Amino acid sequence: MKRGFLVLILILLVSCAEKLIEEPENLIAEDKMTDILYDLSLLVAVKNTSRAILEDNDIEIMEYLYVKHKIDSVQFVQSDLYYASTPAIYESIYRKVETRLEATKKEMQDARMKKSDSVAEKANKKRAFKEIQKPSLKKD
Repeated sequence: MKRGFLVLILILLVSCAEKLIEEPENLIAEDKMTDILYDLSLLVAVKNTSRAILEDNDIEIMEYLYVKHKIDSVQFVQSDLYYASTPAIYESIYRKVETRLEATKKEMQDARMKKSDSVAEKANKKRAFKEIQKPSLKKD
């Protein structure tokens, strides 16, 4: 029973390591694929939160990505399919995308906090300046 289980696990491990799809001739490099998927994630977020921005600027997400990264739809689909057939590589790509998205999120939060701190500081200075300029009503 234990041997059968070990053989099954070994077969699964070997089959996961096998390439199910042959590498396409024009495979997009992993780093470039990471960049494309990062940009895609940002654009989809914009589409879901502020669709008008894309519409007003006449931006079609996939067409924009193809032009920006100098690829075509077939190359993207074949590369995506290839990477999806090798889970370890695909997971690595998506982890890099996730890390970049988290870093971008932190940068935006820091900038937002800095801006709100700056606004609060300006309001405090304005309030302090008004206090200084108030005439004293006390009689000496």
